[in-house]
Amino acid sequence: MPEKSSPSPLRVALLGCGVVGTEVARGILQNPIDLAARVGAPVELAGIAVRSVDAVRVTDDGFVIPSELLTTDAEALVDRADVVVEVMGGIEPARTLIGRALEAGAAVVTANKALLAERGPELFEAADQAGVDLLFEAAVAGAIPIVRPIRESLAGDHVRRVLGIVNGTTNFVLDKMTTEGVELDQAVKEAQALGYAEADPTADVDGFDAAAKAAILASLAFHTRVALKDVAREGIRGVTAADVAWAKRTGHVIKLLAVAEVIGPVDDGDISVRVHPALVPDDHPLAAVRGAFNAVFVEADGAGPLMFYGQGAGGRPTASAVLGDVVSAARRRLTGGKGVRESKGQAFPVLPAEAAITRFQVRLAIADRPGVLAQVAGVLAEHGVSIDTVRQTSSHTEDQSGIANLVITTHAAREASLRATVDAVARLEPVRQIISVLRVEGS
Repeated sequence: MPEKSSPSPLRVALLGCGVVGTEVARGILQNPIDLAARVGAPVELAGIAVRSVDAVRVTDDGFVIPSELLTTDAEALVDRADVVVEVMGGIEPARTLIGRALEAGAAVVTANKALLAERGPELFEAADQAGVDLLFEAAVAGAIPIVRPIRESLAGDHVRRVLGIVNGTTNFVLDKMTTEGVELDQAVKEAQALGYAEADPTADVDGFDAAAKAAILASLAFHTRVALKDVAREGIRGVTAADVAWAKRTGHVIKLLAVAEVIGPVDDGDISVRVHPALVPDDHPLAAVRGAFNAVFVEADGAGPLMFYGQGAGGRPTASAVLGDVVSAARRRLTGGKGVRESKGQAFPVLPAEAAITRFQVRLAIADRPGVLAQVAGVLAEHGVSIDTVRQTSSHTEDQSGIANLVITTHAAREASLRATVDAVARLEPVRQIISVLRVEGS
């Protein structure tokens, strides 16, 4: 009986060799036997596309990427690959190279959340037409397995809400402010010193990174194409040490949250997708997420509440998710199976920011005299906004003599109504200042 021939190696093209790319390359080069056993065939790193082949690429612990694997001809590398891994980031040339790979019938694995949020629909359509995989577990929350559970494990359920801490940098910054009482700028500098934040922290601090991930999560959870432009975005620049201190006093912590939820019937409603700082009750699981960690809380009809927690950034954690997708794509290619198709359902309308339903906690400086609270409560009643809790304290500083701090937490209402209510309260004669307005989520 003739012996079965060994399967040909599956060729992997790697686009990008930064922090994540070097770890992906190391994972393939150092573990050929393990990968071959998991895939069912040898996995060969065909090459690594870079801008310049002159620089030495090395991992944090000293593993040097062989220079003979480096090339500046990304198109030629893509053309001879079975699986293309894109970790170069940005929109171009990543979009063009991924499109080229899909058209040629190669599976694609990407960690590029900005590209997926902006141009995902056309790439998913190209993958569906070619019958190949476009996998992106590493694009959301690093090593945390969240994409596959939502797309596959919960495909037979109705997801009602996704609430997540999906940016490790901002979580580190807010945690530092909470535990040490420092202001935002100082906490950001510490994040930069530790390598959590870039020299320009705009993408993290202003919520752009989290918004891209929110668009991906919403698309998966609700089987609807949600683009980055559909996500209402507000970063943490306005959060102060005083806000964090007051959050503690009212039994909350402040987190930058990505929120995607159905408003109305789960099979015929609208969806709200937004990113903003919010007060999270101390007893909610997300409140305990510390440092640069990420966590995603999912609420589904059948499965109930689920939480996924782990390292959301860094070379090795992200590479772990990338390599998991490489193994999945390689297995399907080896057996001749079709790629995982995009999940499409009813196209839920995406609501504007003002239509979201949330709760507000409003902190005011008011004249410390009888009857003021009744005036404020009257304005809320006029706007149909009910009060959940009220806390009032007198100021004990000389420059604030005769001024009291009033903290009001509302029940849930449309954001437009809440904003109009705050504007009306600000016009009351006894109100000296609206100090802060924060949403309350997770309760």
